[in-house]
Amino acid sequence: MSENRHHKTTHEILPHAASSAHFAGARRFKVEKLYRSCRKERRGAAVVEFAIVAPVFIIMILGMMEAGRAVMVQQIITNASREGARVAVLDGIGSTFVEVETAVKARVVSYLGDASITITTGDVTVTENPPVPPDYADSMTVSVAVPFSQVSWLPSPIYFTGARGTLSAATTMRKESASSGS
Repeated sequence: MSENRHHKTTHEILPHAASSAHFAGARRFKVEKLYRSCRKERRGAAVVEFAIVAPVFIIMILGMMEAGRAVMVQQIITNASREGARVAVLDGIGSTFVEVETAVKARVVSYLGDASITITTGDVTVTENPPVPPDYADSMTVSVAVPFSQVSWLPSPIYFTGARGTLSAATTMRKESASSGS
């Protein structure tokens, strides 16, 4: 009988095991119930979060597009001014400044037209130093200015407006060969 005092019977163990299993099941049920109630309260949260984040995201995307377009157009305008300056210092373009200026403006407008940028000859400025047809070592400067609103992909540019809204480039080159009249 002394041995029976120290050893528990299966009837004594099972009620405790059954009650702990029942307790674990009850706890799991409470956690699931709490989870379901929290999930019901968050049903519209994704829509609200999207409504807050989407406009900011769209504005950032449009800003990146505008900045990329501005950099691209700036590079094209710079290349057009280089082309114009190159024409200005070539031999045989014209004997007067007006002839040289006309040829330069036509080349710049043509170059930008090939890149789908429409400008007028009034957007191109040609200056020379000294103010005579270019001779050996005389410099010619060609400046091009385009309002960004003309080249923006957006209907109404948001970021590049006002003073920052004009993209411009200038190139100065020297005539390296002697004119045929010298």
